[in-house]
Amino acid sequence: MAESFGSMQERMARDPATGSNPLIESDRVEGTEVYGADQRGVGSIKRLMIDKKSGQVAYAVLGFGGFLGLGEETYTIPWGKLSYDVDLGGYRTDLTADQIQGAPDFYRGDDYGWRERDKERELHTYYGVTPYWGI
Repeated sequence: MAESFGSMQERMARDPATGSNPLIESDRVEGTEVYGADQRGVGSIKRLMIDKKSGQVAYAVLGFGGFLGLGEETYTIPWGKLSYDVDLGGYRTDLTADQIQGAPDFYRGDDYGWRERDKERELHTYYGVTPYWGI
């Protein structure tokens, strides 16, 4: 029996390295665990920050601690510091929880305007990555 066009498209859209689709819906990323350099959980993704012009994910905002959303702390990590690990079922970073918690205060609430390039530069310098907008 011939393969249907829909199933052929789905097979072709799969990432050969993982066997899964290369794209993921944003609501499936939120809540995903992030594992640090020591392979221990360092938090979970609370939200993604996406550059409006390029469509590129710029940051992951991680939530730490708390209970039912109370007392939770948030920290911003440049998206380039995360990579998906199929075996862990979550994102991996080369950072430790202490490094993340020691990062410059960039995002600590819903009212942050995300317009301060100097704060963004400071954050990228701290993490040793090139800013998503270039230099």
